Amino acid sequence: MRPSTVLIVVLVAGGCVAVPLVATGLMDLPSIAGKRAASAGPAAGPPEPAGSDQAKTPNEATAPGQAKPPGQAKPPGHVKGQHRVKVANMVKVPYAASGRYDVVGGGAPARSGGGGVVRYLVEVERGLPFDAHRFAAEVHRTLNDPRGWARFQRVDGGPVRVRVALSSPSLTDRQCLPLRTGGDLSCWNGSRSVINARRWAYGVPQYRGDLDAYRRYVISHEVGHAMGHGHSSCPGPGRLAPVMVQQSKTLDGCRPNPWPHPAREPSRAEEPSPAEAPSASGGPSLSKEPRPARDRR
Repeated sequence: MRPSTVLIVVLVAGGCVAVPLVATGLMDLPSIAGKRAASAGPAAGPPEPAGSDQAKTPNEATAPGQAKPPGQAKPPGHVKGQHRVKVANMVKVPYAASGRYDVVGGGAPARSGGGGVVRYLVEVERGLPFDAHRFAAEVHRTLNDPRGWARFQRVDGGPVRVRVALSSPSLTDRQCLPLRTGGDLSCWNGSRSVINARRWAYGVPQYRGDLDAYRRYVISHEVGHAMGHGHSSCPGPGRLAPVMVQQSKTLDGCRPNPWPHPAREPSRAEEPSPAEAPSASGGPSLSKEPRPARDRR
């Protein structure tokens, strides 16, 4: 067949062009149109919201009185000017679990030394993705560190001065009323040091990824309320923050500090064994001392 010239009008963005083709080369039409379309640049997508440089998760904080929808509590993301919190194994903490506590069985002795012994127990809400005995052991190590408040004996029953309770964000909010923790903070409610599982899993940016140190802080702080201590302020830029500063919110220019008495040196001989001991009973108790009003951090 003899080739013949055909004039075909191709519509492209912004107008039309006449493209001469040979009859036997009509198969080239799509490629020519594609090249013309490519020269016009990529198609514009929908505009991003103002102030958005990437897809964002919903704001983790909730307004006072506003219920947070159920689902997984999200780990904190990157915030400009702050360090990203490194989350080991990316534990997913549910916003709500069973709503019921189990007392962690067994007990552990107080460290050696002078002074009275504070009896306490540990509770963990059913349905949380944490090993209850590991949580109890970490709480006990923190409370019995020489840099801590006192000497603590863990029991699983009987009169106690304080209950340390690992709680979902939803249960934390209920336990801490009338304080508003917004699914994000922990509190002392007059009988329990309520530890928000979200903070236990993810920490806070101002601790620069040191989750172990933050966990020591939140235990020391909330049990500090049980021991009668109120909130304090940063004494000056660059200085260690007192443990009763609300460090989960801000350091106010101070450096993070998880200990009531940071100048004391820890002693391996005084550290309690993390091994679970038989259920403890008896021993001196400070449970009848006046309890401070509710407080949060």
